[in-house]
Amino acid sequence: MPSASEAIASRLPKPPVTPTKPAMFLDLDGVLAPLAPTPDAVGPDARRTEVLTRLTERLDGRVAIVSGRTLNEIDRISDGAARAASGVHGLQRRRGDGTFANQAPDPAIRQAVAAFDAFAADRPGVLVEDKELSAGLHYRQAPGASEDAIALATSLAQATGLALQPGSMVLELKTPGTDKGVAVTAFMAEAPFKGATPIMVGDDLTDEHGFEAAEALGGFGVLVGPERPTAARYRLEDVAGVLDWLDEIAGAAA
Repeated sequence: MPSASEAIASRLPKPPVTPTKPAMFLDLDGVLAPLAPTPDAVGPDARRTEVLTRLTERLDGRVAIVSGRTLNEIDRISDGAARAASGVHGLQRRRGDGTFANQAPDPAIRQAVAAFDAFAADRPGVLVEDKELSAGLHYRQAPGASEDAIALATSLAQATGLALQPGSMVLELKTPGTDKGVAVTAFMAEAPFKGATPIMVGDDLTDEHGFEAAEALGGFGVLVGPERPTAARYRLEDVAGVLDWLDEIAGAAA
């Protein structure tokens, strides 16, 4: 028999297309772009760029990409369509006016990168991503390495004080002090987001902080992908469904 949270997740409806004065906070991988075997395999897409550009215009700039990727990667993949953006789980943030609020990297990130490189050296398919503010260990192409990868990342987090952020077939050790929920909250205190209804759209565990922040500020979360226990109130099936829904919101706001 399913638990209460599982029962709730299985009943999540499609989100509305006419929320009151929406402020959209959108994850990238698995939400605006399909998941790929490697981070570099994701690139710009004409429809995604068009939808984001039009949505940002219709909502008077109240659109931000909130991702685990760096701002440079966000800009590359979104083709520069996102004026406001948060990268590396809130450690980088570009405000709606183009100014930045970035944190300095924890010195222990270099230790984590070195340990991840050593781990990946004799495990084909395991990839290391150095974001300066964090270190990512990807094992989507080597699922058999998951148990050892988790043990290594957990041990490093305990030894260094870095924050461990599990994701979809990736483990990230990051400079502590922020997450996607912190980023959403910070955006909502600033123009052009202040006074709007926050809507966080995400697909994995890293987005739960964003769902919770949006809910606490009078908005809601939208889960993308398979049903699971979540703080989100609504659900969309996949990336195509997200782009269709955003397109509808842009049209309704015109």
